[in-house]
Amino acid sequence: MLTLSRPGNAEQTINKSRFIATAKRCDTEREVAALLRGMATEYHNASHLAYAYRVKTPNGIVARFSDAGEPSGTAGKPILQMLEARDLINIGVGVIRYYGGINLGTGGLARAYGGTAKEALENGQIVPFVEMQELQLNVDYKRLDELIRAVSQHEGTVLDKTFGESVQVKISLPAQQSQTLLNRFS
Repeated sequence: MLTLSRPGNAEQTINKSRFIATAKRCDTEREVAALLRGMATEYHNASHLAYAYRVKTPNGIVARFSDAGEPSGTAGKPILQMLEARDLINIGVGVIRYYGGINLGTGGLARAYGGTAKEALENGQIVPFVEMQELQLNVDYKRLDELIRAVSQHEGTVLDKTFGESVQVKISLPAQQSQTLLNRFS
């Protein structure tokens, strides 16, 4: 599976209709909703905002799309097919359309939405997908720097620290590295 480490954008005009796409890593459906809200706000006078996304959850992969009022299967589905064809995960793609007055037909719409989405994905940075896991650890103050270095070496991040009798540290790191870190600091 692959994902994006950097968002991608694309724009094209086809028979006077303007298509603008944004592809972004979204690890939850809530992040997809935020992406779409942002696009709807930025392009508030657009004719359509079609989208598709694939997000890995504990219950499997959730894949959804919307044609946004375009004929069924001509907008969201071609975008989703771009994600599925490359086995892309945890990505949301929105495509805005400003209607130009010329009907494109169902095939033309599918090619326009899918093509603009493909271009946005290609303009992003596609990387292998690494499943992350969040952990909460309690460490002595004297081991805090050691833990922070270890998290960084395992390509993780420190999300939060709470100071008390010991330091409670919330971290995110690749799932395959979590047991190693737990063994070392538990």
